[in-house]
Amino acid sequence: MTRYGLVSLLLGVLAWGQATGSKPASTPPKTATPAAAGQKSEPPGKPGENPATEAPNIPPDAPVVTINGMCEHPPADKSAASSCNIVITRAEFEKLIDAVQPSMPQRVRRQFATRYANALVMAEKAEQMGLDKNESYVEHMKLARVQVLSQELNKALQEKAGQISDKEIEDYFHNNASKFEEADMERIYIPKVKQPSAADTKLSDEEQQKRTTESEEAMKAEADKLHARAVAGEDFGKLEGDAFQAAGITGGSPSALMGKVRRTTLPPNQVAVMDLKAGDISPLITDQNGYFIYKIKSKDNLTLDQVREEIRNTIRAQRMQDSLKAMQESATPTLNEAYFAVAPPTPVPPRPGLGTKPKTSDPDD
Repeated sequence: MTRYGLVSLLLGVLAWGQATGSKPASTPPKTATPAAAGQKSEPPGKPGENPATEAPNIPPDAPVVTINGMCEHPPADKSAASSCNIVITRAEFEKLIDAVQPSMPQRVRRQFATRYANALVMAEKAEQMGLDKNESYVEHMKLARVQVLSQELNKALQEKAGQISDKEIEDYFHNNASKFEEADMERIYIPKVKQPSAADTKLSDEEQQKRTTESEEAMKAEADKLHARAVAGEDFGKLEGDAFQAAGITGGSPSALMGKVRRTTLPPNQVAVMDLKAGDISPLITDQNGYFIYKIKSKDNLTLDQVREEIRNTIRAQRMQDSLKAMQESATPTLNEAYFAVAPPTPVPPRPGLGTKPKTSDPDD
C-alpha cells in the first residue's frame, strides 16, 4: 500500500492521468505470473477501438518491463537482493495504462514505462528509509485518496450520463428542430466609430469625447444608408468595403460571405436573423462594437443522422452538469472569513521631496 501511494502521487505530478474519466493508478505490479493459455489482451480505450498506435504482437504474459535488483518481497539475506527482479507483463502494463490514461499513444508508452519503473524504485527506497511513517506522507495519502475517489465519481457520472437511448436522441431532435436549421448567409459589419487619426492623440479629453460622439453619429448615418442600399439589392461585399472605407480602415479586404450558419454559432442578439426567409434582409442590428446587416441566401434543415452524435454529446454534457450541480448543492462549504481574510494593503510613505500621494503595498504583489 505504501508503494502504491508514493507511485500514485508521482504519477499525479507527471500528469499522466488528467484525461476526463480516467481511472486511478493501479497498484504496483507483482512478479509476473503466466496468463491463462489463449488469453487475449484487449487494447485500452473503447471496445473495438485502439486509441494508440498498433502495438507489437506480444503475448499478454510476455515481460515488457523488468526491474533488476528490486524484490517484491526482499529476502532476509541482503546480499541476495541483487539477484531479484520485478517483471511487468504486457497485460499488467496495459492494465496500468488503462487506469492512468487509456488513450496514451504507443510512442509515449516507453517514456511512461521508464518513469513508472523509476518511481517504483524510488518508492521502494523510501519505504526502506521509513518515509512512509512521516506525517507528510500520511497527509499526502489523504489528499491522494480524495483525488482518486473524485476521479472515480467523475468517471461513474460520465458513464451514467452517456447511457442515452435512440428514442431520447430522436425526441431531442424533434423538440429542438430550430437548433438544426442551417442558413447560407452574407453579413455586413459596420464599425461603430471611425478609426482615430494621429491628430486625435493631441486633443484634450473634452475634444476627444466630442470627436467620438461625432464619429458615432456619422457611422450610424452611414449604417442606415448601407442598409437601404442592401435592401435595394446591392452586393454585400461592396457594401462592407464601403463601410470600412467610411470608418477609415485601410489594408483589409472584408468578406461579407459567411457560409452556412446555425443559431448556436450566432451571438444572442443576432439569433433572430435565423427566423428570416431565403432572400430576406435583416433590420439594422446594433451591437456594442458596431452594426450588422444580414442576408439569407438559402435555408435548410439538417437530418437526424447528421446531428446524432452532436445531440448525444449535448445530452451527456447537460446530464453531467445537472449531476455536478445537484452534488454541489447538497453540501455547501463555509469558510472562516477571519482566517481566510486578505490583509489590507500597507501604506507606503512617499519619498521625501515628492508631492505625490502615499502609495499602498499589496502583500499579494
